[in-house]
Amino acid sequence: MSPVALIVGAGDATGGAVARRFAKGGYAVCAVRRQQGKLRPLLEQIKKEGGVAHGFGSDARNEEEVVTLVERIESGIGPIEVLVFNIGANVPSSILDETARKYFKIWEMACLGGFLNGREVAKRMVARAGDGQKGTIIFTGATASLRGSAHFAAFAGAKHALRALAQSMARELGPRGIHVAHTIIDGAIDTEFIRENFPERYALKDQDGILNPDHIADSYWMLHQQPRDAWTHELDLRPWMERF
Repeated sequence: MSPVALIVGAGDATGGAVARRFAKGGYAVCAVRRQQGKLRPLLEQIKKEGGVAHGFGSDARNEEEVVTLVERIESGIGPIEVLVFNIGANVPSSILDETARKYFKIWEMACLGGFLNGREVAKRMVARAGDGQKGTIIFTGATASLRGSAHFAAFAGAKHALRALAQSMARELGPRGIHVAHTIIDGAIDTEFIRENFPERYALKDQDGILNPDHIADSYWMLHQQPRDAWTHELDLRPWMERF
C-alpha cells in the first residue's frame, strides 16, 4: 500500500497544484471536494502524468463523513502520511449585514473542518510514529490569519482560529514525531476568479506579481521534506511586490 497524501480542498488552484506535486513525488493522492464530480479534470491530469489519484466527495464540516473518509482511505488505499487542509471560506460582508448563519458557516469551513480532519489523521500518524514513519499536517492560512480587515470579520475570525489550532497541534504532536505547519498565503493567486474579477491585479502576472499555485505547491513539498532537526511551523508566501 502506497503512502497517501490527503488533500482536503483540492480545488482548481492551490489544492489542485499541491495534489499534482505530491503525486509527482510518488504519493497516492486522495483529493477531496464537497462535489466529487469537480475533481475529474484533476484526477485525469495526475493519471495522465503517471501518478496515482483517487477522488472523494466529502463535507469537511461533517464529523461522520470525515471519520468515514479517513477510515476508508486508511483501510483501502494506504497510510496517510500527509494531510493538507486547504478549504477556502473567503466570503466578504459588512459587519452590519453579516448573519449569524453565514458567520458560523465560514467558521465551520475554515476552522472546524481543519480540526475534524486534523484530529482523525493525527490519530493514525501518532500510532505509526513509533515505527519511524513520517507524518506532516499542513493548514493553509491567509492574510486574514494575522489581521482582520473591513468586511472580513467572519473570515478573519475563522482563519485566526485555524492558526491557533495549528499552533496547539504543533506543540502537542511535534514531540511525537508529527510535523504540523501553517502557511500564510499573502496575496492574489493565479486563478480564474482573480482574472475575471480583478483584471488589474491579474495583469501583474507577467511581473510575477501574483502567486503561482505550482510555486505554492513546491513550498508545501519542501515543508514535508524538511529534516526534523529544522522544522518550519509557519511559512509566509507573497509576491515580491506585495505590501505587508
